[in-house]
Amino acid sequence: MTLVFLLMLIFVGFGDSFLPKPLSTASYQTRTTINNIVIGMFPSWRPKTDPNKRTQEAIKEMNK
Repeated sequence: MTLVFLLMLIFVGFGDSFLPKPLSTASYQTRTTINNIVIGMFPSWRPKTDPNKRTQEAIKEMNK
């Protein structure tokens, strides 16, 4: 079971870089589908903090 899991992880993560053409395409499509599913689970997620807020406030202070 562990071996199957590792092989699937390698196939999805790195398969498109070293596998022949039909398998590399399948690997890429599988990874893209998994990414879209995970992103689709959190469509309205936004960070609660603004990472640039402190910098923008400092710039405004310097310009005064």
